[in-house]
Amino acid sequence: MPTYQYACTACDHQFEAIQSFSDDSLTICPECKGEIRKVYTAVGVVFKGSGFYKTDSAKSTPAAAPAPAPKAD
Repeated sequence: MPTYQYACTACDHQFEAIQSFSDDSLTICPECKGEIRKVYTAVGVVFKGSGFYKTDSAKSTPAAAPAPAPKAD
């Protein structure tokens, strides 16, 4: 289950809560009973393995056939 971070707008208390995706967001601060908000932070994502880059799935082109020699008149 994901962990969400919350911060109180009244007392600046910050805490984390483990909730299911289907659970409603928390709205009341456990310290002062004030209003809280979710804190969103950047998440680092690392893609490993093949298939994540344009060059991994690009179709390879066959080697170009040599151009025919010019005709001698």
